Amino acid sequence: MTIARKVLSIGMAGAVASMLAACTTSGPDQPPMATTPKGVEGSWIDAKGTGLSTFASGKFTTVATDTGQKLADGSYSMTGATSVEINGTSLIRQTPVSFNCLLVSTSQLNCTSSSGQNFVLTRRV
Repeated sequence: MTIARKVLSIGMAGAVASMLAACTTSGPDQPPMATTPKGVEGSWIDAKGTGLSTFASGKFTTVATDTGQKLADGSYSMTGATSVEINGTSLIRQTPVSFNCLLVSTSQLNCTSSSGQNFVLTRRV
């Protein structure tokens, strides 16, 4: 191998090493950032653990946690920064249901039914 080729080979090896070094990052990998839930979107469980309600895009569904049977469905809307109005149908009783809820934290929803019954839902992670 001629001297020119040796110099060229060493120069290319150095260039490749520099390019590879530029592709690496320093420091440990950063864990993915957790997203903070917005409003009531997501899954919520009642205090007794018997019903799981899921809120998504203005619709809600509640299922029994033991059987998966759908208990209620309907719609919801944010009526304020922390207040929610929920309307739907109890599929067991075939009657309308209506609730007003207050989002007291990102993980707790305090609700009152149209008949005055109070209950708490906790966000399921």
